[in-house]
Amino acid sequence: MKTTGASLASAPGLAVLRRDAARDLAVVAALVGVLASALGAAGGLGLDYMAKTWLVYGLGAWLVWRALAHHPHPRFGPANRVTLVRLGSMALLAALVGEALPRPPLPSMAPVAWWLVVIATTTALLDAVDGALARRSGLASAFGARFDMETDAAFTLVLCALVLQAGQAGPWVLASGLMRYAFVGASKPWPWLAGALPPSKRRQTVCVVQITALIICLGPIVPPWLAASLAAFSLALLSLSFAVDIRTLARQRPTLTET
Repeated sequence: MKTTGASLASAPGLAVLRRDAARDLAVVAALVGVLASALGAAGGLGLDYMAKTWLVYGLGAWLVWRALAHHPHPRFGPANRVTLVRLGSMALLAALVGEALPRPPLPSMAPVAWWLVVIATTTALLDAVDGALARRSGLASAFGARFDMETDAAFTLVLCALVLQAGQAGPWVLASGLMRYAFVGASKPWPWLAGALPPSKRRQTVCVVQITALIICLGPIVPPWLAASLAAFSLALLSLSFAVDIRTLARQRPTLTET
């Protein structure tokens, strides 16, 4: 995870920041372990579920640790702690990919399936907290914004995979989670796609609609036809939003080329 902006690299504050972050990473790791054990027991999952949860969280924690040199503040900050909790929640859900839960028909595993909805909903709601905390604490940074964005992107892809695994939509639903990664990949051969975009309420709204629709799709009382319709509608909105951004970047292309 790379970030831009001011950096604490080679500064005394980096050691303090790393101690602060190490404590938060360890606390969330312990919490993830407890929740993975409880969810695994409730869903009749094996030890491989716990192992996959640790693997996903460990990978995310490693990327966060690597990016600390680009953090402009000597404290990890409350906003990044919230995002770290979201990363842990995402790991709990990501580890379910390939497991017996969720599987069709969802109503047959309703009690545990509802817990998935609760975890996913909590993760989504916390997304509205970290940005506000960053601004209120005066610790907003490009590091935090990137951390938040990458967690959102991974969370969306995981939800898409679980909706597919639950039999609530076809493989096409993965397009919602892969679209941003395809966009980033396309910026390599076409660098103008990496141009700066202004903040957008439209982009934020589409993200909220996308994640909300996918969570609803995982509800045990939602029939597959309705889930597929919701997923298709949110995918159409996301595609339109990306199309608007690509058009904006294309119009900026001559300016970017000249500079």
